[in-house]
Amino acid sequence: MSRTFVYARVSTEDQTTSNQRIEAEARGYKVPDNRFISEVVSGGVAAMARPEFVSLVNHKLETGDTLVVTKIDRLGRDNIDVQTTIKSLMAQGIKVVSLDLPSNDLSSAEGQLVLQMFTAFAEFEKSRIAERTQAGLERAKAEGKKLGRPEAVETTKKVQELKAGGFSQSKVAERLGVTVITVKRHWNKIV
Repeated sequence: MSRTFVYARVSTEDQTTSNQRIEAEARGYKVPDNRFISEVVSGGVAAMARPEFVSLVNHKLETGDTLVVTKIDRLGRDNIDVQTTIKSLMAQGIKVVSLDLPSNDLSSAEGQLVLQMFTAFAEFEKSRIAERTQAGLERAKAEGKKLGRPEAVETTKKVQELKAGGFSQSKVAERLGVTVITVKRHWNKIV
């Protein structure tokens, strides 16, 4: 008895997996609610570190089943992780289908080739984004812009006032509702 599961993933709570369900159903993969696995987790998190995906693999999928994703990046953005995940599923006798690839069946030889090409491109794009981010940070530094979290001048002022009033670091932390570590950071700063 082979069954079909759909794994849908979004990165943030303000996103929804409903479009992924609609897309899977439009392509002929209408599954009952207990076989539509939905998760909110970054694509940068390894597949086997995602609670819902781990539960799916370890407790639901069986030999002969099919796992459907609407896009390969639903499994992840890291080339090696995606390929390792798919190979592991295939070794368990689970067919993996990605609806965004020309060869949907990633278990076939053609599917493996397409998978390697697409995941390599995804990895390349991820690296390019990191390069552009780094270049932007370097440009901002060169322009004299201060990077990082803004100074907590108001906190420094309050800490200094209470310090001048003879309060200990722990009492200042208690009064301001902050940690002692935060107080220590502002203890010797000059306003």
